[in-house]
Amino acid sequence: MGATMPQISVDYSAGLAGSFDRRALGLAINRLAVRTIDAKPEACKTLFRASDEFVVGESEGPDAQVFVEFQIFPGRTPEAKAALSEGVLALLAEHITPAPGTRLFTAVNIADIDRDAYRNAAAQG
Repeated sequence: MGATMPQISVDYSAGLAGSFDRRALGLAINRLAVRTIDAKPEACKTLFRASDEFVVGESEGPDAQVFVEFQIFPGRTPEAKAALSEGVLALLAEHITPAPGTRLFTAVNIADIDRDAYRNAAAQG
């Protein structure tokens, strides 16, 4: 098993789909991971998933969310993880503009994955 971290998931409200370039954002997130947590470029894998529904409290208004989660091997300092989280929030603000009247919530989580339990595979078609 080679170095395959980080695994990056970007869950976003489907209504945002036309408002940002997912590939450009993914590349920017990958480059940030290389700079802040010393990830290898080829190890950064970013998956985008659209969510049809997003509900905040008792709000009736148009709300949207982008939630980014990193699964990384242990060993990064709290400072490096914080820098990565803050950098991702800045990238989200740079790349995504909500429609007028829509509240946009953004969040990032950096989680350590169990190195001993994690397995991966790749197949060439």
